[in-house]
Amino acid sequence: MQWGVKAFSIYNHMYLPRSFGSEEENFWNLVKDAILCDVAAERQVEIGGPDAARFVQMLTPRNLSKVEPGECKYVLITDSEGGLLNDPLLFKLAEDRFWLSLSDSDIMLYAKGVAVNSGMDVRIFEPDASPLQLQGPKSPQVMRELFGDAFDDLEYFHHRPADLDDIPLIVSRTGWSKEHGYELFLLDHRRGSDLFDRIMAAGKPHGLKPGHTSTIRRIEGALLSYRADADQRTNPYELNLGRLVDLDMETDFIGKKALSRINEKGPDRRQVGLVIEGAPMRESNTEYWPVYSEGAQVGQVTSAIYSPRLEQNIALALVVANKSGRGSMFEVDTPQGQQAARVVELPFVSGNETGG
Repeated sequence: MQWGVKAFSIYNHMYLPRSFGSEEENFWNLVKDAILCDVAAERQVEIGGPDAARFVQMLTPRNLSKVEPGECKYVLITDSEGGLLNDPLLFKLAEDRFWLSLSDSDIMLYAKGVAVNSGMDVRIFEPDASPLQLQGPKSPQVMRELFGDAFDDLEYFHHRPADLDDIPLIVSRTGWSKEHGYELFLLDHRRGSDLFDRIMAAGKPHGLKPGHTSTIRRIEGALLSYRADADQRTNPYELNLGRLVDLDMETDFIGKKALSRINEKGPDRRQVGLVIEGAPMRESNTEYWPVYSEGAQVGQVTSAIYSPRLEQNIALALVVANKSGRGSMFEVDTPQGQQAARVVELPFVSGNETGG
């Protein structure tokens, strides 16, 4: 491949570049300089029409009443039992036009199904929009090479349209890295190679490298990976995301009754951070690892990796709520055998951004 991609995974029924060689090298490129990631597989669902705002609010428990055009918000989409169907970014493009920038699940089909019997006037479709992620501390310098000072004042979790050499874009101050970064949403699929090459050329003086979303950095930052750390069997309160659920708003959003019950009772499980002893884990886990306390299984590791910055094996896990306190000790079944683990505060490494 032109830029050295070594492996792909399937994401939203598309190929997603998942490796350019060393996971550790990709991590250091991200946190020291900048990387450019092809994340076109993070598909968009556009919801428009006279009832678009009301319909989108029905899909999510996060209160959107104060969101303005030009803003983005991290939202949850829950089912009638409070389970998580997706955790997309919401883009408000206009008062009657929204995007959901998706994790790996078929939310467009779900939204169309909800719309059939909603009685609302909405149009739901997949727009011609494919994102690239430009992430890392030197990403602002790369943006200045491309656009001058046009995006120096773009606030975190905001977006605006742009044009680069007649390539139509929407640019946002977002990204799945916890580092300073941008997403450039290409609005003409025919110009994908032109855009990638143009950004790489502009970034060369600043150490920009082609890369992929960093498993190391996202676990350090406690960013969820849908289908790994969250799915329909998990709810916001288990995932420490109760702040994104507004049970007091008037809207009867999907899952409100179930989430009210869970909130009143308290979740049965909690997501925690673990430091796992043993030799460095050079690859992330591809299956859940059982977590034990005094010989009884109390949960499972959902994501694990070695952090070269922290010089520790770090993991996200779901464990029974009454065992989730900081300092709790467990044993984890890993491919290297059973290893001791300790609950620590999340995130392991704070991000350079706040909000969203």
